[in-house]
Amino acid sequence: MEEFLKKYNEWLTDDFFDLDTKKELEGIKGNESEITERFYKELEFGTGGLRGIMGAGTNRMNQYTVGKATQGLADYILENNPNGKNMGVAIAYDSRNNSSLFAKKAGLVLCANGIKAYVFDELRPTPELSFAVRHLGCTAGIVITASHNPPEYNGYKVYWQDGGQVVSPTDKAIIEKVNAVDIRNVKTMPYDDAVKNGLYSIIGKETDDEYVKQVEAQCLNPEIIKKTADDIKIVYTPLHGTGNKPVRRVLNEIGFKNVFVVPEQEKPDGNFPTVGYPNPEDPKAFTLALELAKKVGADIIVATDPDADRVGVVVKNNAGEYTVLTGNMTGALLTNYVLSQKKAKGILPSNGVVIKTIVTTEMIRPIAKQYGTKLFDVLTGFKYIGEKIKQFEVSGDYSFVFGFEESYGCLCGTYARDKDSVVAVMLAAELTAFYKAQGKTLYDGLTELYEKYGYYREGITSITLKGIDGTKRIQYIMDTLRKNPPAAFLETKVEWLRDYKEKTFRNLLTGDTEPNPLPSSNVLHYTLENGEWLCVRPSGTEPKIKIYYGIKGTSLDDAKKRVEALGKYAGEMINSL
Repeated sequence: MEEFLKKYNEWLTDDFFDLDTKKELEGIKGNESEITERFYKELEFGTGGLRGIMGAGTNRMNQYTVGKATQGLADYILENNPNGKNMGVAIAYDSRNNSSLFAKKAGLVLCANGIKAYVFDELRPTPELSFAVRHLGCTAGIVITASHNPPEYNGYKVYWQDGGQVVSPTDKAIIEKVNAVDIRNVKTMPYDDAVKNGLYSIIGKETDDEYVKQVEAQCLNPEIIKKTADDIKIVYTPLHGTGNKPVRRVLNEIGFKNVFVVPEQEKPDGNFPTVGYPNPEDPKAFTLALELAKKVGADIIVATDPDADRVGVVVKNNAGEYTVLTGNMTGALLTNYVLSQKKAKGILPSNGVVIKTIVTTEMIRPIAKQYGTKLFDVLTGFKYIGEKIKQFEVSGDYSFVFGFEESYGCLCGTYARDKDSVVAVMLAAELTAFYKAQGKTLYDGLTELYEKYGYYREGITSITLKGIDGTKRIQYIMDTLRKNPPAAFLETKVEWLRDYKEKTFRNLLTGDTEPNPLPSSNVLHYTLENGEWLCVRPSGTEPKIKIYYGIKGTSLDDAKKRVEALGKYAGEMINSL
């Protein structure tokens, strides 16, 4: 505790820190547990950047930790790409509290290092930042967002000149630079000087127009939209985030006439007063949207998270009741739609490829096979899908068609290198029109997929473990599972254990081994004798251990019962370690 108190007192007394920071820290004087939480470590700049609770302290998101991260990024750019200072860095931010402040801080640190900063004039979706990096010819990009985390969080993600999140070895090299920065040595400069010297530029409409143009280019059946537009009703909620303007613009421009926006959730608000947890993965996020949908008789409800890279979808089932789709269900529907329509129109590349993560539904495997499309698996995180897109673009071996992950993110097209809820909403609405023209619903379409490819069902269980003790327990659980792997789940033997950290794939029944084709990551993946699977990993953005699992049932009811039983057993077993 003495070490943490020393850091606390430095922040409290050093003239380097501003008065608001000191006032906040005065408010926790004598609160040992709070001081420890804020100062027991530095907020880690990981492979995806920063993410943490906002506030004063070394283990918090604030202007000082943002400045340190940006100085490290600037040092890396200047050392490894001398022309990078002229290429510049694009910066976007979402609706979270302090996002615009952190974006401006990052821009001025870059400018003080002689690097041009292109900062959006107001909040924008993360996928538009991904697009803007390449559109503007930048060397890197920054987006200030904590995605779907609770209101007290914010974050900082770094993108490279290909428009994708930084990956190995660039990510590790940037981390080294960030860790080497003394917070007191971060450079900055006055805003007026940065603008006057041509280093700080505001960007907006021109980039918006080009981004929207690329999104709308993914529309496959505009004639069907035109035919059904009068009859389709869409309820949309941006959940107080960045999606409001671009989503409504795209839906309007491609022809949808009846789009109803949830009024209480339309305006940006970093406190997320109507949801608290602004995550379209959470069915409770749709409470207000459902009320509006019932009132207007909506065919589909769509929601986007604060930085508009994830999409949630709700449709009517055969009983006329609104049903929340999982990310896997939405992804399977959109994958099938894009592949089938491109095939029908003769524009599906002969070397086309679909990319999913290792925790995403296996239903995609038979769908891709049906249309003669190659399927690749990557580690959890859309940045690995983006990395593959770049790899295939350079090699020419494959042409990217569609990619998605179970956590409600997908991408169609190569204009961006990250998941994009704007294009996902557009395609979900278009697919609604496609089925409406046949006298069907989106739920009918999902049922058809199950009947054709099998009753796949997936689930996820999270174990939240906060603070110092939580961090230690997460490490203990992963170490225990690694050293003493379970031989069975629900009395079904584990056939394959894939340890992505140790890079060993081992058949526990035969002793056979396979090479690991993916990067090292703290992930354990189990395939059971009956084809069911489980995957365990620490969350990269929250203090949680996540357990993913999937099965293929004989019916919808069977699939639901089996996946719930598997998830319950795995969660209890792992939590008891």
